[in-house]
Amino acid sequence: MTDPFVAHRSLLFTVAYELLGSAADAEDVVQETWLRWADLGDDGRAEVRDARAYLVRIVTRQSLNRMRTLARRREDYVGEWLPEPLLTSPDVADDVELADSVSFAMLTVLETLDPTGRAVFVLREVFDVPYDEIAQAVGKSPAAVRQIAHRSREHVAARRPRHRVSRTEQAAVVDRFLAAVRGGDLQGLLDVLAPDVVVVADGGGVVSAAPRPIVGSDKVAAFLSGLAQLTVEFTTTPMWLNGAPAARVDLGGELNTAMSLVVEDGRITRIYAVRNPHKMARLEEETTLSR
Repeated sequence: MTDPFVAHRSLLFTVAYELLGSAADAEDVVQETWLRWADLGDDGRAEVRDARAYLVRIVTRQSLNRMRTLARRREDYVGEWLPEPLLTSPDVADDVELADSVSFAMLTVLETLDPTGRAVFVLREVFDVPYDEIAQAVGKSPAAVRQIAHRSREHVAARRPRHRVSRTEQAAVVDRFLAAVRGGDLQGLLDVLAPDVVVVADGGGVVSAAPRPIVGSDKVAAFLSGLAQLTVEFTTTPMWLNGAPAARVDLGGELNTAMSLVVEDGRITRIYAVRNPHKMARLEEETTLSR
């Protein structure tokens, strides 16, 4: 019989990642959860009536503890902070709710919630955890959790992308975008970028990146069209990040930038460009996510 921790490991990682936005920290939380599960011993584990609920509760509590450390770390972060990107299978996009929940657009919105609000939203809206179980995980009453869930739902709804786009349409727009970037096609970029497109770049103070978001198709297109003029070898490759079509940029044969693209009404509305090399560890092997 498969140990419940092993059976639910990808779920536990997904919960922790959605709460923390960092794969490295999520792995640490999952490991801490395993140690607590192992410490129960065979007799203790046998007494757990719902192993999935128990493990989700532990991973949530550990994630909430870690959020305090991350909050202090992000206060000192240089420039814009973005989540750590995950290389995922195209199949993740088939689960629309899961793909939406791990998207860069959603994870950046979740960053604007307080830790408890984020935990309640993720557990309820993504993983459909009952209110009484969430209450145990976050140390609140079920009534308080219902109120927090309502407020968090409204907060997220006001800030998330309003239009869902099919995987096929997303991929087609990304292909047009990359073709225009490779060819230095300014007009092609203007055609595929929304007029109010926003680029957010994360260099973490380790590599150069725009310190503030770049807004407007003219500015963004002018910058991107110039990449084709670089004297070093420059390649762009489609990939799947966090359940959505995305791209990687290599300069001189080395990974330089991972880009997550938000598509609405046939145009790109946001570009999340991760350049911090410390956040590139999960781009060589697919990460398994589950609900």
